[in-house]
Amino acid sequence: MMRTKGKTNSSERVLRKEERKLQKRIKQQEKYFMSSQWQLMARRLVKHKLAVISFVILAILYTGVIFAGFIAPQGLEDYSATYSNAPPSKIHFIHNGKFVGPFVYRYDTEFDKFRNKIFVENKEEIYPIKFFVKGVPYKILGFIESDIHLFGVDNSNLPQGKDPVVLMLFGADKLGRDLFSRVLIGSQVSLTVPLVGTFISFVLAVIIGGLSGYYGGWVDTVIQRIIEVFLSFPTLPLWMALSAAIPPGISVTKVYIFITIIMSLLSWPNLARVVRSKFLALKKEDYVLAARLAGVSDFKIIIRHLVPGFMSYLIVNLTLGIPGMILGETSMSFLGLGMRPPATSWGVLLQECQSISNIANCPWKLIPVIFVGVAVLAFNFLGDGMRDAADPYK
Repeated sequence: MMRTKGKTNSSERVLRKEERKLQKRIKQQEKYFMSSQWQLMARRLVKHKLAVISFVILAILYTGVIFAGFIAPQGLEDYSATYSNAPPSKIHFIHNGKFVGPFVYRYDTEFDKFRNKIFVENKEEIYPIKFFVKGVPYKILGFIESDIHLFGVDNSNLPQGKDPVVLMLFGADKLGRDLFSRVLIGSQVSLTVPLVGTFISFVLAVIIGGLSGYYGGWVDTVIQRIIEVFLSFPTLPLWMALSAAIPPGISVTKVYIFITIIMSLLSWPNLARVVRSKFLALKKEDYVLAARLAGVSDFKIIIRHLVPGFMSYLIVNLTLGIPGMILGETSMSFLGLGMRPPATSWGVLLQECQSISNIANCPWKLIPVIFVGVAVLAFNFLGDGMRDAADPYK
């Protein structure tokens, strides 16, 4: 009897365990079938490892954009002729056999036999690296004022008559400006112009492409001929022509606005054709015909019924288009057609790399290329992941 009872209890526990697993599986299936399109897309996207890693990288880059003034140890206009073309600072922790925490040595300049300036560490003087130090005032998001920087060098032991010691993680440019700080500040242009330009091109593409696909007829014919004219121009000459129209001597803010408008004007035609093709396919659906018979206005049909029907595809298309805008802005600034000093962007920073001898002597000036490549690849991988997640047949 005892053995029979024990076997019965054991079998009941197994049955209850299997029942709980079955109920859990049923709940998961119900949750899956009741999920919206965006929830299904998010679940597929999370499983795409490259897309998740790219999203994390982009989150780090855009965090740097927001808090560039706080993270950068120097401001945009800070320079020192003493540190012209100085190599990246070496961070040390041990001095004379003792651990003293992070610090840097002061650079002294010497000349080799070819009269080339070289930088030598003065190992008799140490300058500690401090966190949350006061420095050049800046604004976060354009209105939060502060002068606290994440890190900096303590110059309290600096001899009189010497320029302040600066922690230059990426070295310095020809004017002695900290390249790390300028890469961070330049990202505020190189990573926001594509986003703002993409948003403007998105609005233009939805409006113009929507009108073309929804109404058809002569409206479609005229809009398509205009798009063909835009697409017939070579990109580089069109950049040069539009950039030449920017008035000289205007403020940095106005240059930013003009560059954003130029980038958006060059990118909306392709997306407009995509929107047109989607509208041509969706406007014949039963729910659109039902909305028309119900007396719903054309504007509401477009906004509430047609555009949401392929919004996920539009977002994927825009994500894949942002890298092209990043490369476009960088190329324009590199050629002197975009942002110009005293403003900075990754393209402006790369202007010093036009000379092979400059690259050979100061290879750290190519560091902005790494940031451009990482941002472009991250957006491409994220776009690929979103495209796979938005595919209804996967």
